[in-house]
Amino acid sequence: MTTIRQRSAWFMAGWTPWRVTAALVIVTLLAGALPGVKMSLVVNGLFLAAIIALGAIGLTLIFGILKFANVAHGDYMVMGAYVTFFIVQSLLAPIGIEGAGLGPFTFGYPLLIALPIGTTIVAGGAILLDMGIYRRLRDRGVNVVMLSMASLGVAIALRGLVQIFWTTDAQAFPRESRQVFRLPMDVRLPPDSVFIGLAAVALVAGIYVILTHTKMGKAMRATADNPDLARVTGINTQHVIRWTWATGGGLAAIAGVLLSVSQAQMIPIMGWKFLIPLFAAVILGGIGNPYGALVGAFAIGVTMEVSTQWINPSYKPAVAFGIMIVMLLARPRGLFGGSG
Repeated sequence: MTTIRQRSAWFMAGWTPWRVTAALVIVTLLAGALPGVKMSLVVNGLFLAAIIALGAIGLTLIFGILKFANVAHGDYMVMGAYVTFFIVQSLLAPIGIEGAGLGPFTFGYPLLIALPIGTTIVAGGAILLDMGIYRRLRDRGVNVVMLSMASLGVAIALRGLVQIFWTTDAQAFPRESRQVFRLPMDVRLPPDSVFIGLAAVALVAGIYVILTHTKMGKAMRATADNPDLARVTGINTQHVIRWTWATGGGLAAIAGVLLSVSQAQMIPIMGWKFLIPLFAAVILGGIGNPYGALVGAFAIGVTMEVSTQWINPSYKPAVAFGIMIVMLLARPRGLFGGSG
């Protein structure tokens, strides 16, 4: 007799992450053509989803390996934005590397120089935080709830650190106003959104290649599936954990910079406010499943933006929270989290 799990596997046969994502994009674009729905909001939702996807994939990778919810993940995004901002303003500008309005974009080439440096710093910081805090707690055998509470403390500490150095005032990368692209169906597309979309696609493709075609990716998947068995077969699980933190922290840092570019400003609490959409995407797609997080991000991003046609934009996180609650009640494992 065919089990539920077998039927689920048969149903998903042939549906690669890219096919599912392409199907979602087509469905959302068709939704924008429905009467009463503004296509511009659907398109904006796709670019918001790209940012959510980067953060959510990093978050779900960490959960898949370490089995705890990293509440500080949103603040890794904040650190990525502010560290990159510091490099642009305080390190590059004084030596004459400055400017804005690179081609059609509002930002300048210093941002492209600072972004990989800031990403590396945050990725390294994520590894050091694990070695100094989380690994010590794991070695003492604490449960996942205590690890999550520790990550809450890390989140508060990082936010406080940002406020000490940069205050609570809004900051912004050097920028010049640019004309938006006018597309059919009254869609106005900022050039920066094109950069955000292309960057997200490239990064997600890179993560896909790493997880499916590299030795480290296979080791990460093996460790997530069964850490003890992975250790017995000779996999250095501590090395895998370090790479997981570096990947998750790096993706969060890039997502924070892209969010700052998209919003034209950054504030210390933006990561905390972005945390609900991140968790909603992870839960919707299936906790621990990076491809599910990608699909969940598309659903959350588009829904949040389209909802502003009828409700105040300040309630967008409430929409993501509502979707998360419904998914937990209807299917706690998420869309791609299995059946049993």
